[in-house]
Amino acid sequence: MTEDKVTGTLVFTVITTVLGSFQFGYDIGVINAPQQIIISHYRHVLGVPVDDRKTINNYVTNTTDELPTIAYSMNPKPTPWAEEETVAAAQLITMLWSLSVSSFAVGGMIASFFGGWLGDTLGRIKAMLIANILSLVGALLMGFSKLGPSHILIIAGRSISGLYCGLISGLVPMYIGEIAPTTLRGALGTFHQLAIVTGILISQIVGLEFILGNYDLWHILLGLSGVRAILQSLLLFFCPESPRYLYIKLDEEVKAKQSLKRLRGYDDVTKDINEMRKEREEASSEQKVSIIQLFTNSSYRQPILVALMLHMAQQFSGINGIFYYSTSIFQTAGISKPVYATIGVGAVNMVFTAVSVFLVEKAGRRSLFLIGMSGMFVCAIFMSVGLVLLDFCGPYVFFLFAGVLLAFTLFTFFKVPETKGKSFEEIAAEFQKKSGSAHRPKAAVEMKFLGATETV
Repeated sequence: MTEDKVTGTLVFTVITTVLGSFQFGYDIGVINAPQQIIISHYRHVLGVPVDDRKTINNYVTNTTDELPTIAYSMNPKPTPWAEEETVAAAQLITMLWSLSVSSFAVGGMIASFFGGWLGDTLGRIKAMLIANILSLVGALLMGFSKLGPSHILIIAGRSISGLYCGLISGLVPMYIGEIAPTTLRGALGTFHQLAIVTGILISQIVGLEFILGNYDLWHILLGLSGVRAILQSLLLFFCPESPRYLYIKLDEEVKAKQSLKRLRGYDDVTKDINEMRKEREEASSEQKVSIIQLFTNSSYRQPILVALMLHMAQQFSGINGIFYYSTSIFQTAGISKPVYATIGVGAVNMVFTAVSVFLVEKAGRRSLFLIGMSGMFVCAIFMSVGLVLLDFCGPYVFFLFAGVLLAFTLFTFFKVPETKGKSFEEIAAEFQKKSGSAHRPKAAVEMKFLGATETV
């Protein structure tokens, strides 16, 4: 039996693939540092007077240079606008900025439903190439936003970039899981998340005022992702298609063997072919499971509930709010150079993501999840208290996140079993035991059919 090994083709393919994950992280963090500059530009484009110079003062607080005066009239005379018009204008700018941030998440949510379908229809490589078209279009819209109606172009560009990230959030883990040897699948799978947090950190660094996060270059900062899209598209032509897709979906055994030989670095790929053949036979013999059955059948109800709750715990923990608005949060807290504090957050995030790669097999998934959620619960309380003591707008949001974190921590402690070192049969038996129903041998096969990997 030939042992699994890391080959040059495998390394090249994984690195090429996670460039998409890197883009995901870059798009999450890139909008943060130049916030005040973009808001000021929105005011200029829309002809909104900066009556109390609050935006200007915020900008100066974050940079060492003065705000360029070419776009603004520094006439100190009182504005003729009525007070209600001034309030309405401020609300308009706030709404446009909120859309600039949130449109990315909306696009991602919509596209996430179609990643698997696109990968099965076109193949993993072609699907990522098609997705890169969206990334390039979004980057071009944002890159040229300074030349036109910037608020419209940025919101549109962020929406399209969100569509791209929604697609690759499914395509990248799917492809890596299918090309990786069984013994390396877990380790290589973590590169997706590691690339995301690296992208967040890099976006924060290049967003510094003396690099790209200034009045002259902020549009280039937003549009820089187009370079990655072009680079990855070129590299993908040298990556092998997923053997699992070729064999199970297209029934092309010869092409699947060729792909496996490139990835494994040896000619005898009988073991991999036999595993895929067994998987295809088991899947074809099992009854397909509908969405309704996932929630009504007692065999699936608790596992699907646990899976959904764990994903919700991550999304509603407040971490996305930190990444999107960390510069504003640190500025509100009175930090003189909030952008550097934001970079510190990104650096800590990346370091501990890398550490988790080595801890996850030793400490266990459940234990690390509980530690992380408990730590975030305490931090959310401290953040809310700190913001309340400063009597600014919107300080109570992290109390809400703290409550959510506490609820999910308790749910994980009482409902989520540890999966470290357990097979599908053992995990399925654990859920059956908790639900009080008899153990069914077919449960592990059904879990595989639902798209899980061999080792959790």
